[in-house]
Order: sequence, then structure tokens, then C-alpha cells
Amino acid sequence: MKLATQNQEFFPEDILEKFKYIKSLGFEAFEIDGKLLVENKDEIKQAIQKTGIGVHAACGGYHGWIGDFSEAKRQNGLREITEILQSLQYVGGEGIVVPAAWGMFTYRLPPMEAPRSQEEDWRVVSDSLVQLDKVARETETTVFLEPLNRYQDHMINKVETAREYIEQNKLRNTKIIGDFYHMNIEEDNLVESLKAHKDLMTHIHLADNHRHQPGSGSINFRQCFEQLKENGYQGFLTIECRVRGENPEEEYKRSIDFLQSIL
Repeated sequence: MKLATQNQEFFPEDILEKFKYIKSLGFEAFEIDGKLLVENKDEIKQAIQKTGIGVHAACGGYHGWIGDFSEAKRQNGLREITEILQSLQYVGGEGIVVPAAWGMFTYRLPPMEAPRSQEEDWRVVSDSLVQLDKVARETETTVFLEPLNRYQDHMINKVETAREYIEQNKLRNTKIIGDFYHMNIEEDNLVESLKAHKDLMTHIHLADNHRHQPGSGSINFRQCFEQLKENGYQGFLTIECRVRGENPEEEYKRSIDFLQSIL
């Protein structure tokens, strides 16, 4: 298993310096914002060659969800995700993290009445995934379908739901990303879920139970990592978290040390 990171505010802004800094922290890859990748793919490819730090995945950087209520926004999102997948192929990346939506609607907060039926949700998200799965095949990349917790999305909350979309739509280049923060909220047992879906879970996001840096909360990372090792998981563990503490950079380094000590 290998550690990767998303961006943090204290990382350098310059692309090459950012990659050098990521390497100095002990990471093996960078999970990049999709817009940053598309707009700077030549510079990023050079940074990869100079530092040996790869771009494993992209996350965000597009406008319009695959399950968007607005058809115009959905189509725009599909176009931009396609461009990100093409850019990932160009720099040797593997895939893009894609939830059904984020912050668009939740049954857990008012008005609690969705503007679209669950059947229509399924049709729209399935249509988007079928289109993106085809692009992923053509670009030899992967769509990492991400379940989000019930307060951030109403369509795909549990890992088993992501599996249903993949299996029922016969998607070949779509896999599941397990995010420990979301899973800690939605799964009955985080470790058992990692075990049950090991065949489709090919990417992992790390954050603690409160969304802050791993090791600062209550998730048993050691137990989770032991299960991933038993699964034969060889993919990336990407830190995706907020950082709290008086010195965020030092707190982040402390979290990296914690994770490396139990890998």
C-alpha cells in the first residue's frame, strides 16, 4: 500500500515546487484537482518526470454532477470529466474520483422532499456512468465512484449502492473508492465493508471520523489497514482531510508519521 495526498493550503503554489514538497513528505503520488491538471498538463508531466511523484488520480475540478438535477450542468460535467480523463491518460494517471453529487440535496435536512424520484435518480446517474465508463475504456483510465454520507448526498451513500450501479450497468472501467470518513458514518462496520467489497474497492481516501487528519480522532486505522493487507490491496491510500491544530503543517507531518508507522 502506498500513501498519496491531495493539496493542502501550506503546500507551495508553483507546480514543480509542489511536487518536490510532496516528495519530501514521503508521499508516492499526488491526487490532483482536475482543473489544475487540464490547464497545466504539460508542466505537470514535466514535474512528474523530474520528481518521480506520479499523479495517481484527479478529484474535483469540474462543474456539474453526474446526478445533477440540471441537465445542462450534468452534460457540462460529463464534458469536463472526459477532458480530465484524457489529461490523466496524457500524464500517466489512473482515474478520477466521482460522486453522484455533493451538497445538492439531502433527505436529512429540509425540505426533505427531493425534486426528482429515486427511479429517475437511478436513470440519470446510470446514464452518466455508462458514458464515462466508455471514455475510461478509451483512455485506459478508471472512474472511481464515491459514496458520500447522507448529509452531503442523497443518491449513493453506502458502498453496496455503488456496487449495484457498477454491476447492474455492467461497467468495466468503474470501480469504488472507499472514503473512511464517509464509510464511518454510513457503513455498519467499516472493516467488514472493506472486506466485503475488496474486489471493487481500488482506491481509498483517508480522514478521521471528524474529517480532520488521520490519527487525531477515533477511527481504528490499524485495524482497517490490517484488513486491506488481508485483502491484498495494492492501491493508494490518499489523505483527503482538513487539518486542525495551531501549526497545520506540523500536524499534517505528525499524521503522515502515524500512518507510515502502521502501514
